[in-house]
Amino acid sequence: MNVARPYVPRPGVRQAAGVQFPRTRRQRLRIWWQEIDRPLLAMVLLLMALGALAVAAASPASARRLSGSEGTLPDLYFFYLHLQFQLLGLVVLIATSFLSLPLIRRGSILLTVLMLLALVLVPLVGSEVNGARRWLNLGIRFQPSEFLKPVFLVTVAWVLSWRLRDPDLPVIGVSAGLLALVVGLLMLQPNLGDAILFTGAWFVLVLLAGLPLKRIGILGGAGFAALVIAYLTYDNARHRIDSFLGGGTAYDQVDLARRTIMNGGWTGSGLWLGRRKMMLPEAHTDYIFSVIGEEFGLLVCAFVVLVYLAIVLRVVQRMIGEDNLFTLLSATGLIALFGGQAFINMLVNLQLFPSKGMTLPLVSYGGSSTIAQCFLVGLLLAITRRNPFVEREGLPGSGQERGR
Repeated sequence: MNVARPYVPRPGVRQAAGVQFPRTRRQRLRIWWQEIDRPLLAMVLLLMALGALAVAAASPASARRLSGSEGTLPDLYFFYLHLQFQLLGLVVLIATSFLSLPLIRRGSILLTVLMLLALVLVPLVGSEVNGARRWLNLGIRFQPSEFLKPVFLVTVAWVLSWRLRDPDLPVIGVSAGLLALVVGLLMLQPNLGDAILFTGAWFVLVLLAGLPLKRIGILGGAGFAALVIAYLTYDNARHRIDSFLGGGTAYDQVDLARRTIMNGGWTGSGLWLGRRKMMLPEAHTDYIFSVIGEEFGLLVCAFVVLVYLAIVLRVVQRMIGEDNLFTLLSATGLIALFGGQAFINMLVNLQLFPSKGMTLPLVSYGGSSTIAQCFLVGLLLAITRRNPFVEREGLPGSGQERGR
């Protein structure tokens, strides 16, 4: 599958033994700017700007709800914090987008091991919020599952790419074992939403890796059986499914979220003029899409959906003709994770999916979620970097010339 990449010299770069050595930081930045997918970067920045505006709209509702009658938190408390998280996330995004493929592969394997160890610690010493124990406090408070998502999928992509070396290697079994470990640790928190998201993204990867149709049927049946068993034996799953079908606190929340979206009509009530948002339990995180609908209207909601679709399609377009299986699987897994989380969140807000406690990527307020999503996008930008000269000339191997 790997095709030798032609060496393409760039202006202002010293050459020695077929290796490129950028002389200055400015030249490295120029090369990065030429290779980066600028439309993808622009859409991500647009989404983050929309997220800042949405958190500004939702912040008063959450601040007043958490303050109670004392009113200790200012209305824009979460907005100011979110701007800080976004700034840190942008630094992570840009820094990650400079990484080479070997560094992405090795770093993802190492971080997968570290985050799995962190997941083991969560049920033992983690912080509990709203009945779930998902956070660790090791000097800084973070959610290990958020940072595990992108690196786990890159690691699975690396395992599945072994098929090129030896088709008889049990790569499906190895990756399924890793998935079972992750899902088991997530269910201890409990975190059913992320367990479903991990499983869905993994399934996309094994399909793309060439899973036989017979095994697809077996996996589909196993997945259905797992859901039935979870419903019968796992209180969290049964509660969410029963609530989705009608009745219970979770049903009331998603019903209120749907009503909040519809309350704004096509053009919205205006910034800080929404009223139903004040009753939402997590207006700045899980139900921020509803706040967007009420204050900015259904047209803006549709625009947000189109931005997410455009990001997904842009990555798919960049992967057309990709000849490196690891690169193809990594990018596909990451964008399946990103898009899957976004559309699950929006379906929950529209009362079309059970409540999952899942944020809207790059839009919802959050420390771990914002930084982790920026890290994921940085990986995507690094993986989709292309040499414009090679693409323009139509030479073979138009992907990165960075030591695949």
